[in-house]
Amino acid sequence: MNHVEQQLVSIPAGLVWLEGNLSVPSGARGVVLFAHGSGSSRHSPRNRYVAEQLQRAGLATLLMDLLSVEEEAEDRTSGHLRFDIPMLAQRLGLVTDWLRQNPSTSEMKIGYFGASTGAGAALLSAADRPGEIGAIVSRGGRPDLAGNALQRVTAPTLLIVGGNDEPVIRLNQVAMEKIHAEKKLEVIPDATHLFEEPGTLEQVARLAQGWFGRYLVLAAES
Repeated sequence: MNHVEQQLVSIPAGLVWLEGNLSVPSGARGVVLFAHGSGSSRHSPRNRYVAEQLQRAGLATLLMDLLSVEEEAEDRTSGHLRFDIPMLAQRLGLVTDWLRQNPSTSEMKIGYFGASTGAGAALLSAADRPGEIGAIVSRGGRPDLAGNALQRVTAPTLLIVGGNDEPVIRLNQVAMEKIHAEKKLEVIPDATHLFEEPGTLEQVARLAQGWFGRYLVLAAES
C-alpha cells in the first residue's frame, strides 16, 4: 500500500467543534467521508476496517464524529441527537465544505459512506448538494430516515444489508423505490445488522471499494 498521511482534524460546526481522522494515501483520487450510526463514533472498529480497505484501494478517508464530545455524552443518556437527521446532514455538509477547501482533498471527488442512521444523514446531505457527491454507500443503513429527500438524490447509491437483518432489508427496499439515481441493493447472506459474522465485513469492504472505485476514481480519470 502507498504511504498514507494521517491527520487529526477539528472542524467548526456552529458553536461546537467536530473531531475527525483524515487519511490520505499518496496519489489518492477520491475521498470518502464516513457518517457513523446511532451510538457510534469515528473509533468504530467496523468503519475503521472499511476505511483501511478503501485506503489500500487508493482512496482518502475522513472518519468524523458528527457530535461534539459534550453532545455524545448527552446523547448516551437521551439518545435523541443520533436521530436528528437534519442536524447530522447539515454537519455532513459543513464537513464536505471543509474537504473542498482543504489543500490535500480540494481536487478530489467526494463520496459518502453511511452506517445505520448515518446513512439517512448522508442521503439527505447529498440530496441537498446535487452534483457535489460522487457516490454513496450505505452499510446496514436507515436510508428511509432521509424521507422524501430520497427522490432528490442524484449520486449513484449502493445499499448493503445483512441477509438476516430482515426489518432493515424491507426499509432499504422501500427506500430504493424512491431513489431515482443509479442504485443497487446488495444483500449479504447470513449477515446480521453489525456484520459481525466471519467474512461478512470483508464483503462490505469489497463492495464499497468497487462502488467508490467506479464512481470516484474512474470518474476522475475519465
